[in-house]
Amino acid sequence: MGNAMSLNLLKAGFDLIVWNRTQSKADAVVKEGAILAGSLPELAEACDIVITMVNDTPDVGEILFGQDALCSGLRPGSVVVDMSTISPEATEGFAARLQEQQCEMLDAPVSGGDIGARNGTLTIMAGGSPEVFDRVLPLFRVMGGKVVHCGGHGDGQRVKMINQVLCGLHAVALAEAFALADEMGLNLEVMHEVVASGAAGSWALDNYGPRLLRHDLNPGFKLGMQQKDLRIANETANKAQAEFKGTELAFELFTAAKERGWGELGSHALINLYNSKKAL
Repeated sequence: MGNAMSLNLLKAGFDLIVWNRTQSKADAVVKEGAILAGSLPELAEACDIVITMVNDTPDVGEILFGQDALCSGLRPGSVVVDMSTISPEATEGFAARLQEQQCEMLDAPVSGGDIGARNGTLTIMAGGSPEVFDRVLPLFRVMGGKVVHCGGHGDGQRVKMINQVLCGLHAVALAEAFALADEMGLNLEVMHEVVASGAAGSWALDNYGPRLLRHDLNPGFKLGMQQKDLRIANETANKAQAEFKGTELAFELFTAAKERGWGELGSHALINLYNSKKAL
């Protein structure tokens, strides 16, 4: 997703300096005109706005504050925009540490998968200062079709958490519905056409349903990443007074699927869990 988002920024005429922990992953963007930084501090020194897009909370912490990290090169007035999906509480801590360096931060996780990243139609959920949000908005509008300021630091991540709870439960419903329909001997293409056009219609049915019909489990969004996002949501839910059974169930099912080795497949590969149980 980071590659596609970077390419859209280049096409819009923004000057771009890039860095990746695996340098070869930046080759496509460099080929289109981006400059490759030799290190994170070098990148930070050259940029007023730095965008990060990595896997998990520890990765963001390492890139921001680890050895040879961005913090070594950030100048007062710089903005760090973290578009990863990570812990809201950790995000608040990162923002506070950056403010000690007279730098600003926005948390701006995204939804829309690989298709949204390529087409520049991502939904972007931003948390932080409204003034900083306005400063970064021209870049957001290149990468996203729906850009919303959700509140203070961490609130972008909190809205994304809710998004991922819904996505996780939709994936569970999708897998269970397809598995049950198959068990009953229904024509899956006919079933999909009918239910997708009625009250059961959803983004998951429209985008992942056809992939299931083709037996295409390649990732638009990896199952392992969905499991990580549900882990963060489940950890937050466990701190609340009420019980959130759906979040817990989705996390348990995605964890079981990841442990069986399907983490690099698409999130719709959750159906493998149902099919494997059927085979047993």
